[in-house]
Amino acid sequence: MRSLLLILLLACTCTASAQIYKYTDASGNTVYSDHAPDGVQAQPVDLPPLNRVQPQTPSAPPSDTASRAPARNAYQVLELTGLPTEEALRANNGTFTVSVLIKPRLQAPHQLRLVLDDAPYGQPSNVPILQLVNVDRGEHRLAVQVIDGEAIIQQSPAVVFTLQRVHKP
Repeated sequence: MRSLLLILLLACTCTASAQIYKYTDASGNTVYSDHAPDGVQAQPVDLPPLNRVQPQTPSAPPSDTASRAPARNAYQVLELTGLPTEEALRANNGTFTVSVLIKPRLQAPHQLRLVLDDAPYGQPSNVPILQLVNVDRGEHRLAVQVIDGEAIIQQSPAVVFTLQRVHKP
């Protein structure tokens, strides 16, 4: 084992034109060297050619804007579900959840973000059930976006709904 390590070490450190010699020392150990010792019968060792890898010129990395460019229609289905369109949604404290139907499944690093009345709402999430809290009564527009960081990948059609809640004087 030690001899094999020595061969590998010598093969790695020697240039392609160097010669390796093998001989047995006075203690009976097999020795490999880059020079033939005086007074010892040494045999030249034929080594296979070294592997060589040609360096590749690195290609220019894509610019940040190109790598973050929106992939339009990355999802075949992107829509909100769970909102009534023909009648008012009753949520006495203005809190309710909506579901997102998305196909294929949401891919990392994409996240979902609600858009309430044309403004981003809440924190982005990778869960397709989103909660709205303390929304005022009245008519609203709600959509969901698929985002990657700040880039909008895709947005669902907006759903118009009316929220009915208890008004406390």
